[in-house]
Order: sequence, then structure tokens, then C-alpha cells
Amino acid sequence: MALQEQLNKFKKQQEKCQSTLTSIASRPGSTRNAVKPMPAPPAGARAPLPAVKFSDDTERLKYITGIRKAPVGAQMKRVIDLLFETRMGLTPEQINEACYVDMLSNKAVFDSLANNLKVHYDGQRFSYKSKHDVKDKNQLLKLIRSYTEGIAVIDLKDAYPTVMEDLLALKAAGQVWLLSNFDSQEDIAYPNDPKVPIKVDDDLKQLFRSIELPRDMIDIEKDLQKNGMKPSTNTTQRRLAAQIHGISQKPKVKKKKHEISKRTKLTNVHLPELFENLRGS
Repeated sequence: MALQEQLNKFKKQQEKCQSTLTSIASRPGSTRNAVKPMPAPPAGARAPLPAVKFSDDTERLKYITGIRKAPVGAQMKRVIDLLFETRMGLTPEQINEACYVDMLSNKAVFDSLANNLKVHYDGQRFSYKSKHDVKDKNQLLKLIRSYTEGIAVIDLKDAYPTVMEDLLALKAAGQVWLLSNFDSQEDIAYPNDPKVPIKVDDDLKQLFRSIELPRDMIDIEKDLQKNGMKPSTNTTQRRLAAQIHGISQKPKVKKKKHEISKRTKLTNVHLPELFENLRGS
């Protein structure tokens, strides 16, 4: 509020000065004291920058004030987005200049960012901290190879700006596999170990595809038990329990349709087409 009052006071002073200059210019003989026009700049000289209008500066100050009065979470997001885009270490002064978040005047924002999991603070500068510290395609491949059981692609997306392009390039080169997880519906990156290249003969592929699996779950469970594996289901027990207790299938009760009768209290009398069946009864 204090800033707005100062701006309004300054604006009134400008208006008063303008009216004074106008009255002086309208007096007789004022042309003798008229200000001479500025000479034209020499050829090749740099044109002067356009003057900032008072109204434009007011809007800018309102915009900055709105940012600094925003909730702590909103200001944190502006700073984290800036750090993510630049991938540089920035001082609080540089952050204030770039996105108008004055961290030095807002301790809550400063402390929250210094302790944020996505931000690294070394005592002087703030920078973006990704989940995995990789900077290029070679480091990315090395990281994926260290996760033999796969690593979620979503955990790699914020590593560096071109990480997804490098990941697709590794896939095209046959160095990694990108498969979908049926449980979470997320892509998982798996290393393709170059030490164990496997080539499967076409005859073996055909033999594998020609094997017909049992259609009944009971036969599948028996085959698993023969090979020393415990099935996760017990179809025999489930079917026996269904025969003993039966499967209750209660018929759905149809709701009685409410019709309008003569005893019905009418509220929409201005819509006579709704009560045509009432007239006939």
C-alpha cells in the first residue's frame, strides 16, 4: 500500500507541473523563451532508447509486487522452474533479477528452497538437482547398465535437457531396451548387455511357438507343481467352494417408476406438456 501511495503522490506532482508549464506557455511573449528543438543526431549514430512511460512502469511494479506477495509455494515454483531451464548456479540476487522472487527479503522462501529435494544450495548459489547426476549420453548409458533390473524413465527425464533424445538414440543403437511396466503403465529402461549376444535359431523359435499350453487352469497348476513351482492360484479348491456354497445371484429389483397421479402436487404448472397423461386418467 505504501508503494501505491507514493506512486499516486508522484503522479499528482507530475500533473501539477504539467499544468504549470501549460499556463506559462500560454502567456504572451512566451515564444521568446521557448526551448529550442534538439539537433538531429549525426548520421550513423545510435538511436536513443524509447522512454519508459509512467503507466508502463506502474504496471511492472504491480506485477513484481504480485509475485512477491504470492504464497511461498508459488514463489518456490518460479525459482525451481528457472533453475530447471537454465541449469546454472544462481545467487539470490540473480534469481531476483530473473524472476522477481526476492529470497533475501523472504526467509520462508529462502529456507524452503535451501532444503528442497530438487534444489542444491552450496552456501552461495542455488542450482537444480536431478534425481540422478548424469550430464551426457555416456553417463546415461553407464547409469542404466548399473540397474540390471531396470530403471524408471520418469526418474531420468529431469537429468539434463536432451536426456530423452539420448535415451531414444541408445534404444535405436540397441544398447538399451524400453519396455512398459504392466502394473504402473510406465516405461522402464533396461540395459542390453553387449557381453552376452544371443542368437536364436529359427527352428528353436518355431518349436517354442508350436508348444500348446493347457487351456484349463487346473492342468497348468499341475504342470507347475511337476516342475517344482508353487502356483499362486488353487482352481480346484475355488471351484469346490463354489459348488458347496453356491454362487448367490440375487435378481436386481427394478425400481418402480413414479408416475404423476391426481394426488401429485404439481409445481411446474407452466409446462402443461408434462401432464398430458394426467389429463387422460
